[in-house]
Amino acid sequence: MFKGELVENRIVIWDIEQSRKLFTSGFFGKPLGIPKPKGDEFTAPLILDLIEGYYLMKERKLKIQSCEDKSDVNLNRIQEICVKEYVDFDHKYTVYQHLRKSGLIVSPGIKFGCDFAVYIKGPGIDHAPYLVQVMKSADKITATGVVLAGRLATTVKKKFIIAVVEKETLKIDFISFDWWRA
Repeated sequence: MFKGELVENRIVIWDIEQSRKLFTSGFFGKPLGIPKPKGDEFTAPLILDLIEGYYLMKERKLKIQSCEDKSDVNLNRIQEICVKEYVDFDHKYTVYQHLRKSGLIVSPGIKFGCDFAVYIKGPGIDHAPYLVQVMKSADKITATGVVLAGRLATTVKKKFIIAVVEKETLKIDFISFDWWRA
């Protein structure tokens, strides 16, 4: 089991060997100070997003301690922190978990202005072909919002996907946009 430390709103894997193993086991996290890591040739701690840490805890692959008093942080506490840090955490986690369980590599999409960037093989191996924005079934999207998302996605050569999560059942519908020139 991997061991991490909760530092504010991130989880740090300090042990370099564990960092390498966790990163190469599914491209979880990012090595500190290495923008585009390739393989396990790094000597830096691994930084996980909270959603990744929560997923790994639920999968019984990660144990987390508090940086303040070294006490164990349980799954409920990580979930409470996630709910504070992420808007609509339950919906985002449902999509994250579904994509991961489907064998895809999921990383934060903040630099693209969306929830997730999704890879087929992994960062450093291929480029993320998909950008995913999570929405609830009751959310509204404007035509301008669709155009903005589509322009961004085509500019970075990615497909924009909206993952619509139904509130009661947490069923996910994926809506993809293709852009053509007339």
